[in-house]
Amino acid sequence: MEQKEVAGQMCLYHHVGQKRVLPVDSLLQQVIAEARRLGIPVSEHILPHVLINKRATGRFGACFANKHTGVFQIEISDVLLKASEDACRQTLAHEVLHTCYGCQNHKKRWNRYAEMMNEAYGYQISRTDTPERLGVESKRVVRYMVACDNCGAEIPRARKSRVISHPEDYRCAKCGGRLSRKEPVEKSYDKRTV
Repeated sequence: MEQKEVAGQMCLYHHVGQKRVLPVDSLLQQVIAEARRLGIPVSEHILPHVLINKRATGRFGACFANKHTGVFQIEISDVLLKASEDACRQTLAHEVLHTCYGCQNHKKRWNRYAEMMNEAYGYQISRTDTPERLGVESKRVVRYMVACDNCGAEIPRARKSRVISHPEDYRCAKCGGRLSRKEPVEKSYDKRTV
């Protein structure tokens, strides 16, 4: 482990193989500063340490609010530690925007702030992202698949759930068509929420 001063803060760099892991706590502070320069009202109560989730397969990042204290905790998937700094910053920016009042979802206000960040800093913040776009390896495995008999939309699942066991009880969210189960598939799936 190597220590380096960045913007007046000591940051730890962990080495993974031959590649350095990004100083995510420092990147978080930079992203917060970028948002504030644009007048985006990010919370004053964001914990300075980013949690690293080694088990996340369905998302790249998350923002959790403590209902009692109003303090926000940002978490990212460990796959981003080996990604480019831009990919990590973009994911952190996505999560920082969730700390703004009325932005705990991906509706108008959150989208307006995302567009401001994208335009000012060249990010490509969106509601969802893919491993290919972020330049990371996918950890998500699809073992089950349900498809719409009408429009062909596919619903991948890693675990056996009620929709997998009884697809006849559900309808397609896109067209309302009947769902049916396909043969189990073992493959990586690339669409994730950020």
